[in-house]
Amino acid sequence: MKYQVVLFYKYTKIEDPESEMDYQINLLKKLNLSARMIVAEEGINGNFEGSPENTEKYIEIMSKREGFKDTHWKRSEGNGNAFPGIRVKVRPEILSIDLGEEDFDPNEISGDYISAEELHELYEKGEEFYVVDMRNEFEHKVGFFDESIKMPFKALRELPEKMDMLNHLKNKKVITVCTGGVKCEKASGYLKKQGFTDVHQLHGGIHDYIEKFPNQHFKGKLYVYDGRVVMGFELDAPEHQVVSNCDKCGETSDNYVDCTYLHCKGHRHFVCCDNCLEKDGTAFCSDNCKELAYADKKIFVRQ
Repeated sequence: MKYQVVLFYKYTKIEDPESEMDYQINLLKKLNLSARMIVAEEGINGNFEGSPENTEKYIEIMSKREGFKDTHWKRSEGNGNAFPGIRVKVRPEILSIDLGEEDFDPNEISGDYISAEELHELYEKGEEFYVVDMRNEFEHKVGFFDESIKMPFKALRELPEKMDMLNHLKNKKVITVCTGGVKCEKASGYLKKQGFTDVHQLHGGIHDYIEKFPNQHFKGKLYVYDGRVVMGFELDAPEHQVVSNCDKCGETSDNYVDCTYLHCKGHRHFVCCDNCLEKDGTAFCSDNCKELAYADKKIFVRQ
Protein backbone atom coordinates (compact mmCIF):
# COMPACT_ATOMS: atom_id res chain seq x y z
CA MET A 1 0.00 0.00 0.00
CA LYS A 2 1.56 3.26 -1.18
CA TYR A 3 -0.96 5.62 0.45
CA GLN A 4 -3.12 5.32 3.53
CA VAL A 5 -6.24 7.33 4.42
CA VAL A 6 -7.15 7.71 8.09
CA LEU A 7 -10.50 8.89 9.45
CA PHE A 8 -10.96 9.89 13.08
CA TYR A 9 -12.94 12.07 15.42
CA LYS A 10 -12.70 12.78 19.13
CA TYR A 11 -15.05 14.66 21.40
CA THR A 12 -12.64 16.16 23.92
CA LYS A 13 -12.35 19.61 25.45
CA ILE A 14 -10.07 21.93 23.47
CA GLU A 15 -9.36 25.15 25.33
CA ASP A 16 -7.94 27.11 22.39
CA PRO A 17 -9.21 25.86 19.00
CA GLU A 18 -7.14 28.44 17.08
CA SER A 19 -3.90 27.19 18.66
CA GLU A 20 -4.97 23.60 18.02
CA MET A 21 -5.60 24.46 14.38
CA ASP A 22 -2.06 25.84 14.08
CA TYR A 23 -0.66 22.74 15.80
CA GLN A 24 -2.49 20.45 13.37
CA ILE A 25 -1.37 22.38 10.30
CA ASN A 26 2.27 22.30 11.40
CA LEU A 27 2.14 18.59 12.24
CA LEU A 28 0.49 17.70 8.93
CA LYS A 29 3.07 19.73 6.98
CA LYS A 30 5.93 18.14 8.90
CA LEU A 31 4.66 14.65 8.02
CA ASN A 32 3.81 15.56 4.40
CA LEU A 33 0.15 14.70 4.85
CA SER A 34 -2.87 16.12 3.05
CA ALA A 35 -5.99 16.55 5.15
CA ARG A 36 -9.40 17.99 5.83
CA MET A 37 -10.16 18.73 9.50
CA ILE A 38 -12.56 20.65 11.71
CA VAL A 39 -11.47 21.85 15.13
CA ALA A 40 -13.90 23.11 17.78
CA GLU A 41 -14.04 23.52 21.53
CA GLU A 42 -15.80 20.15 21.64
CA GLY A 43 -13.09 18.23 19.74
CA ILE A 44 -11.67 17.33 16.31
CA ASN A 45 -13.14 15.64 13.26
CA GLY A 46 -10.51 14.81 10.65
CA ASN A 47 -9.40 12.82 7.63
CA PHE A 48 -5.86 12.69 6.29
CA GLU A 49 -3.75 10.85 3.72
CA GLY A 50 -0.09 10.11 3.20
CA SER A 51 2.42 7.30 3.25
CA PRO A 52 1.62 4.49 5.70
CA GLU A 53 4.79 5.40 7.63
CA ASN A 54 3.82 9.05 8.06
CA THR A 55 0.13 8.45 8.77
CA GLU A 56 1.12 5.99 11.50
CA LYS A 57 3.56 8.56 12.87
CA TYR A 58 0.71 11.08 13.12
CA ILE A 59 -1.38 8.50 15.00
CA GLU A 60 1.53 7.77 17.33
CA ILE A 61 2.03 11.47 18.14
CA MET A 62 -1.66 12.24 18.64
CA SER A 63 -2.28 9.13 20.75
CA LYS A 64 0.22 10.39 23.32
CA ARG A 65 -1.65 13.67 23.79
CA GLU A 66 -4.08 14.16 26.65
CA GLY A 67 -7.64 13.71 25.45
CA PHE A 68 -6.71 11.64 22.39
CA LYS A 69 -5.29 8.47 23.96
CA ASP A 70 -8.34 6.32 23.23
CA THR A 71 -9.13 7.72 19.77
CA HIS A 72 -10.48 5.19 17.29
CA TRP A 73 -8.47 5.40 14.05
CA LYS A 74 -10.03 4.05 10.84
CA ARG A 75 -7.54 3.10 8.13
CA SER A 76 -8.04 2.33 4.43
CA GLU A 77 -6.02 2.37 1.22
CA GLY A 78 -5.67 5.75 -0.47
CA ASN A 79 -4.85 6.84 -4.01
CA GLY A 80 -2.65 9.88 -3.33
CA ASN A 81 -5.42 12.28 -4.33
CA ALA A 82 -7.87 11.99 -1.45
CA PHE A 83 -7.35 15.64 -0.46
CA PRO A 84 -6.02 18.55 -2.54
CA GLY A 85 -3.93 19.92 0.32
CA ILE A 86 -4.18 20.80 3.99
CA ARG A 87 -7.47 22.33 5.07
CA VAL A 88 -8.00 22.80 8.80
CA LYS A 89 -10.84 25.04 9.96
CA VAL A 90 -12.17 26.20 13.32
CA ARG A 91 -15.94 25.78 13.66
CA PRO A 92 -18.49 26.00 16.50
CA GLU A 93 -19.09 22.22 16.21
CA ILE A 94 -17.10 19.34 14.72
CA LEU A 95 -20.39 18.18 13.21
CA SER A 96 -23.03 20.77 12.47
CA ILE A 97 -26.46 19.69 13.69
CA ASP A 98 -27.67 23.14 14.78
CA LEU A 99 -29.77 22.05 17.75
CA GLY A 100 -29.52 25.48 19.36
CA GLU A 101 -30.76 25.37 22.95
CA GLU A 102 -31.33 21.62 22.58
CA ASP A 103 -27.63 21.00 21.89
CA PHE A 104 -25.77 18.69 24.27
CA ASP A 105 -22.38 17.14 25.01
CA PRO A 106 -22.24 13.60 23.54
CA ASN A 107 -19.80 12.69 26.31
CA GLU A 108 -22.75 13.08 28.68
CA ILE A 109 -25.54 11.49 26.65
CA SER A 110 -25.13 9.21 23.66
CA GLY A 111 -26.13 5.76 22.48
CA ASP A 112 -24.29 2.74 23.86
CA TYR A 113 -21.55 1.48 21.55
CA ILE A 114 -22.15 -1.74 19.64
CA SER A 115 -19.22 -3.31 17.81
CA ALA A 116 -19.16 -4.48 14.20
CA GLU A 117 -18.98 -8.05 15.51
CA GLU A 118 -22.03 -7.55 17.72
CA LEU A 119 -24.08 -6.02 14.91
CA HIS A 120 -23.07 -8.86 12.59
CA GLU A 121 -24.18 -11.40 15.18
CA LEU A 122 -27.58 -9.69 15.50
CA TYR A 123 -28.04 -10.02 11.75
CA GLU A 124 -26.93 -13.64 11.74
CA LYS A 125 -29.29 -14.59 14.59
CA GLY A 126 -32.22 -12.74 13.07
CA GLU A 127 -33.00 -10.86 16.27
CA GLU A 128 -35.35 -7.88 16.32
CA PHE A 129 -33.46 -4.62 15.92
CA TYR A 130 -33.68 -1.56 13.71
CA VAL A 131 -30.72 -0.01 11.92
CA VAL A 132 -31.23 3.71 11.30
CA ASP A 133 -28.91 5.20 8.67
CA MET A 134 -28.13 8.77 9.76
CA ARG A 135 -26.20 9.67 6.60
CA ASN A 136 -27.35 11.95 3.80
CA GLU A 137 -29.47 10.65 0.91
CA PHE A 138 -26.62 10.65 -1.61
CA GLU A 139 -24.46 8.65 0.80
CA HIS A 140 -26.81 5.73 1.37
CA LYS A 141 -27.79 5.68 -2.31
CA VAL A 142 -24.60 3.75 -3.18
CA GLY A 143 -24.45 1.53 -0.09
CA PHE A 144 -26.61 0.53 2.88
CA PHE A 145 -27.29 -2.11 5.51
CA ASP A 146 -29.89 -4.80 4.98
CA GLU A 147 -33.39 -3.68 6.02
CA SER A 148 -32.08 -0.35 7.31
CA ILE A 149 -34.19 2.76 7.71
CA LYS A 150 -32.54 5.28 5.39
CA MET A 151 -33.31 8.77 6.66
CA PRO A 152 -34.23 11.20 3.84
CA PHE A 153 -31.71 13.86 4.86
CA LYS A 154 -29.81 16.44 2.96
CA ALA A 155 -28.09 17.15 6.30
CA LEU A 156 -28.27 15.71 9.82
CA ARG A 157 -29.76 19.00 11.08
CA GLU A 158 -33.05 17.76 9.58
CA LEU A 159 -33.31 14.98 12.18
CA PRO A 160 -35.66 16.83 14.58
CA GLU A 161 -38.20 17.48 11.81
CA LYS A 162 -38.07 13.86 10.58
CA MET A 163 -38.68 12.21 13.97
CA ASP A 164 -42.17 11.04 12.92
CA MET A 165 -40.40 8.35 10.92
CA LEU A 166 -38.86 6.92 14.08
CA ASN A 167 -41.20 7.59 17.00
CA HIS A 168 -42.80 4.13 16.71
CA LEU A 169 -39.41 2.65 17.67
CA LYS A 170 -39.09 4.35 21.07
CA ASN A 171 -39.17 1.03 22.94
CA LYS A 172 -37.31 -1.04 20.32
CA LYS A 173 -33.59 -1.77 19.92
CA VAL A 174 -32.34 1.01 17.64
CA ILE A 175 -28.83 1.06 16.17
CA THR A 176 -27.69 4.27 14.48
CA VAL A 177 -25.06 4.00 11.75
CA CYS A 178 -22.98 6.50 9.77
CA THR A 179 -19.67 6.59 7.90
CA GLY A 180 -17.14 6.70 10.74
CA GLY A 181 -19.29 7.23 13.82
CA VAL A 182 -19.17 10.98 14.43
CA LYS A 183 -22.75 11.68 13.27
CA CYS A 184 -24.07 8.92 15.49
CA GLU A 185 -22.56 10.39 18.64
CA LYS A 186 -25.10 13.20 18.50
CA ALA A 187 -27.84 11.44 16.51
CA SER A 188 -28.04 8.59 19.03
CA GLY A 189 -27.87 11.04 21.93
CA TYR A 190 -30.70 13.05 20.41
CA LEU A 191 -32.86 9.91 20.23
CA LYS A 192 -32.21 9.24 23.91
CA LYS A 193 -33.16 12.81 24.75
CA GLN A 194 -36.44 12.22 22.88
CA GLY A 195 -37.29 9.25 25.10
CA PHE A 196 -35.92 6.29 23.12
CA THR A 197 -35.13 3.56 25.63
CA ASP A 198 -32.72 1.17 23.84
CA VAL A 199 -30.37 3.21 21.64
CA HIS A 200 -27.01 2.03 20.31
CA GLN A 201 -24.46 3.39 17.87
CA LEU A 202 -22.13 1.39 15.64
CA HIS A 203 -18.63 1.87 17.03
CA GLY A 204 -16.21 2.84 14.28
CA GLY A 205 -19.10 3.38 11.91
CA ILE A 206 -19.84 1.56 8.68
CA HIS A 207 -16.15 1.76 7.87
CA ASP A 208 -15.34 -0.73 10.64
CA TYR A 209 -18.11 -3.11 9.66
CA ILE A 210 -17.20 -3.37 5.97
CA GLU A 211 -13.52 -3.80 6.82
CA LYS A 212 -14.31 -6.77 9.06
CA PHE A 213 -17.29 -8.17 7.13
CA PRO A 214 -16.92 -7.07 3.49
CA ASN A 215 -19.85 -7.76 1.16
CA GLN A 216 -22.08 -9.20 3.85
CA HIS A 217 -24.95 -7.30 5.50
CA PHE A 218 -23.78 -3.96 4.09
CA LYS A 219 -24.40 -3.88 0.35
CA GLY A 220 -22.62 -1.63 -2.15
CA LYS A 221 -19.87 0.88 -1.39
CA LEU A 222 -19.21 3.42 1.33
CA TYR A 223 -19.44 7.08 0.34
CA VAL A 224 -16.47 9.03 1.71
CA TYR A 225 -15.74 12.75 1.76
CA ASP A 226 -12.47 12.69 -0.15
CA GLY A 227 -11.15 12.29 -3.66
CA ARG A 228 -12.01 8.58 -3.77
CA VAL A 229 -15.75 9.45 -3.40
CA VAL A 230 -16.67 5.80 -2.74
CA MET A 231 -14.60 2.97 -1.26
CA GLY A 232 -14.87 -0.55 0.05
CA PHE A 233 -13.00 -3.74 0.84
CA GLU A 234 -12.72 -6.83 -1.41
CA LEU A 235 -14.59 -5.09 -4.21
CA ASP A 236 -13.42 -7.73 -6.71
CA ALA A 237 -15.13 -10.52 -4.78
CA PRO A 238 -18.10 -12.17 -6.56
CA GLU A 239 -20.29 -11.29 -3.56
CA HIS A 240 -19.85 -7.56 -4.12
CA GLN A 241 -22.95 -5.78 -5.41
CA VAL A 242 -23.47 -2.41 -7.06
CA VAL A 243 -26.77 -1.20 -5.61
CA SER A 244 -27.22 2.18 -7.33
CA ASN A 245 -28.17 3.26 -10.83
CA CYS A 246 -27.18 5.97 -13.28
CA ASP A 247 -29.47 8.99 -12.88
CA LYS A 248 -29.44 9.50 -16.65
CA CYS A 249 -30.11 6.06 -18.16
CA GLY A 250 -30.88 3.81 -15.20
CA GLU A 251 -28.02 1.40 -15.79
CA THR A 252 -26.19 -0.07 -12.79
CA SER A 253 -23.46 2.33 -11.65
CA ASP A 254 -21.96 3.86 -8.52
CA ASN A 255 -19.87 6.50 -10.30
CA TYR A 256 -20.57 9.85 -8.62
CA VAL A 257 -19.91 13.10 -10.52
CA ASP A 258 -20.67 16.80 -10.03
CA CYS A 259 -22.85 18.65 -12.49
CA THR A 260 -20.56 20.19 -15.11
CA TYR A 261 -22.45 23.49 -15.02
CA LEU A 262 -20.57 25.67 -12.56
CA HIS A 263 -23.71 27.55 -11.50
CA CYS A 264 -26.02 24.54 -11.15
CA LYS A 265 -28.65 25.73 -8.63
CA GLY A 266 -28.72 22.41 -6.81
CA HIS A 267 -24.93 21.92 -7.05
CA ARG A 268 -25.99 18.44 -7.99
CA HIS A 269 -23.86 15.45 -7.12
CA PHE A 270 -25.28 12.52 -9.00
CA VAL A 271 -24.55 9.01 -10.30
CA CYS A 272 -23.57 8.91 -13.95
CA CYS A 273 -22.33 5.75 -15.70
CA ASP A 274 -19.29 5.68 -17.99
CA ASN A 275 -21.47 5.19 -21.08
CA CYS A 276 -23.43 8.39 -20.44
CA LEU A 277 -20.24 10.31 -19.69
CA GLU A 278 -18.69 9.10 -22.92
CA LYS A 279 -21.86 9.78 -24.91
CA ASP A 280 -22.40 13.33 -23.64
CA GLY A 281 -18.79 14.27 -23.10
CA THR A 282 -19.95 16.18 -20.03
CA ALA A 283 -21.90 15.52 -16.86
CA PHE A 284 -24.80 17.95 -16.88
CA CYS A 285 -27.40 16.90 -14.35
CA SER A 286 -30.27 18.12 -16.55
CA ASP A 287 -31.06 19.51 -20.00
CA ASN A 288 -31.70 22.86 -18.31
CA CYS A 289 -28.14 23.01 -16.94
CA LYS A 290 -26.80 22.04 -20.34
CA GLU A 291 -28.77 24.79 -22.08
CA LEU A 292 -27.70 27.39 -19.53
CA ALA A 293 -24.05 26.39 -19.79
CA TYR A 294 -23.97 26.78 -23.56
CA ALA A 295 -26.33 29.76 -23.86
CA ASP A 296 -24.86 32.61 -25.89
CA LYS A 297 -21.60 30.67 -26.04
CA LYS A 298 -21.04 31.29 -22.35
CA ILE A 299 -19.75 27.92 -21.25
CA PHE A 300 -19.49 27.94 -17.48
CA VAL A 301 -18.09 24.52 -16.73
CA ARG A 302 -16.00 22.97 -13.97
CA GLN A 303 -12.39 22.33 -14.88
